[in-house]
Amino acid sequence: MANGTLYIVSTPIGNLEDLTFRAARLLGEVDGILAEDTRRASILLRHLELRTPVRSLHEHNEEARIGQTLDRLAGGEDLALISDAGTPLVSDPGERLVARVLEAGHQVVPIPGPSAVTAALVAAGFPVLPFTFLGFVPRKGRQREEVLGRVAAAGETVVLFESPERTARLLDDLARRTGPERKAAVARELTKLHEEVRRGTLTDLAGYYHEHPPRGEVTVVVGPRPDEELSVEVDAAAVEALATALLAQGRSPSRTARDVARRLGVPRNQVYELVQEISRSRDAG
Repeated sequence: MANGTLYIVSTPIGNLEDLTFRAARLLGEVDGILAEDTRRASILLRHLELRTPVRSLHEHNEEARIGQTLDRLAGGEDLALISDAGTPLVSDPGERLVARVLEAGHQVVPIPGPSAVTAALVAAGFPVLPFTFLGFVPRKGRQREEVLGRVAAAGETVVLFESPERTARLLDDLARRTGPERKAAVARELTKLHEEVRRGTLTDLAGYYHEHPPRGEVTVVVGPRPDEELSVEVDAAAVEALATALLAQGRSPSRTARDVARRLGVPRNQVYELVQEISRSRDAG
């Protein structure tokens, strides 16, 4: 008996009309479907009028499902792996499964289609190539700071995922690390009825989403670091002296950072965090 094939099937990120003809055909032909959320999968299958059996495969049971899947493939069954939306494995479960399926000698076939990463990237208005996708930003600690620093230093466009309730905080943190004037775009509910792509500086976007908390799936695209923001040596003492004087005049930290950068001839993103620390120290005092 011939070994079965595992198909990695991309599904719509919102609009069901985005499913490809090939994906629809294969979802009806395979012996079974592995889905991150069986309820979401059932909605798609009902739309296609298909009755293909569905079993769950998510981060909590992936290891347990691997042995079962290998047995089914070894028995000649063809299976499809789908996620909640978009292309499986992209910030979704399935990496361990695919690696083990390949190790066992079975064929893995990608069925391309919708992706929130590329949809947001092409709509943001920044250079498309090269770009870096970093997935979801860690919630706290050193790992989060490392990712934020990587975005700040990036000379290419960076795409991130974030939950709607943490979007404003992420934009705040990105503004702190990259500088408040770094350009970005927030893509929300792509391909759905209330699709929105809002573009502006990180500071402006953070302010907007603090006032208007987003709903639905969110993808954040951060533009490349401007050439003039290449790292240069910053005289911390000179920054502190000038920033202290300007803050004492009643200027906001963001305006102070802008004026310090202009007067001292250094990139704003490199003095912004210093100015913020000085401002917090003054307020605490």
